[in-house]
Amino acid sequence: MIWVAILSFTLLGLTLGFLLGTAAYYLKVEGNALAAELEKLLPGSQCGQCGFPGCTAAAQALAEGRAPITLCPPGGRMVVETLAIKLGAEVNLAQVQETIPIIAEVQEDLCIGCTRCFKVCPTDAILGAAKQIHVVFREACTGCNQCIAVCPTESLQLKPVPVTLQSWYWERPAMTV
Repeated sequence: MIWVAILSFTLLGLTLGFLLGTAAYYLKVEGNALAAELEKLLPGSQCGQCGFPGCTAAAQALAEGRAPITLCPPGGRMVVETLAIKLGAEVNLAQVQETIPIIAEVQEDLCIGCTRCFKVCPTDAILGAAKQIHVVFREACTGCNQCIAVCPTESLQLKPVPVTLQSWYWERPAMTV
């Protein structure tokens, strides 16, 4: 008796799996190949600083020509140059501000645990609970400034990424002409 149930569920699973696989093959929607390539060039932090909900929407807008090439503040000049080359467009790099990497930091003596900051964090870089001190994960923070705007006690500040063995890099020498 149990074998009939096992056999029927196995046949049902195989049939439905075959039907779903066939439907996925014949009914798939082709995406924009240029948008997929542009999305790979963007940092992928999903921070929303560009005005779009994520890097996928920003890449789609770039591919359709609805957004400027200089839309990504975390990417800096390197991303703008790469996007300009990929899209075959000319861009004035004087408009692009080269910023140093920054992250949010909590001042524990001012934090009241209101939970407003981690509700707006797009990368879930802030951990905390109601009426408890919050903490920022450095690896996840993109420095998007959204938590700073909602903090009622100004206990969050943006600071440069501290130099460690993992974040240190050799600066390029200045070009002399």
